[in-house]
Amino acid sequence: MNTHEEKLSILSELIAFARADDVIKVSEYKFLLDIATQLGVDKETFDALFHHKAAKVILKPQSERIVQFHRLLLLMNVDREQHESELHRLHTIGLRMGLPPTAIDQVLRVMHQYPDKVVPPNVLINIFKAHYN
Repeated sequence: MNTHEEKLSILSELIAFARADDVIKVSEYKFLLDIATQLGVDKETFDALFHHKAAKVILKPQSERIVQFHRLLLLMNVDREQHESELHRLHTIGLRMGLPPTAIDQVLRVMHQYPDKVVPPNVLINIFKAHYN
């Protein structure tokens, strides 16, 4: 389980990604709030992250980095709009996380095969597993 600092870092990264187009839509805010709730972060603390970014904490286990990449992927598609800059930014974030570039590329390709571009978790995990074997 993540520490409180890791949870705030995860949320800060998601908020920064949502702000990439300078506007956080209601659907994005609700999605982010749902993640905060799942992580056990109260709304007041969550809302404060919009004004004060949390310290960056590197997620050590590969599985946690893959989960965070999936959250970012879902966030990118929650508003049903996708921009080239978001794809590029997500790819860059994945690389910084230490995820295999070929796996990132494959996820970004296959997402178009699913309704609302929501890649099922088992498909995402299998893609990353294949690149680690």
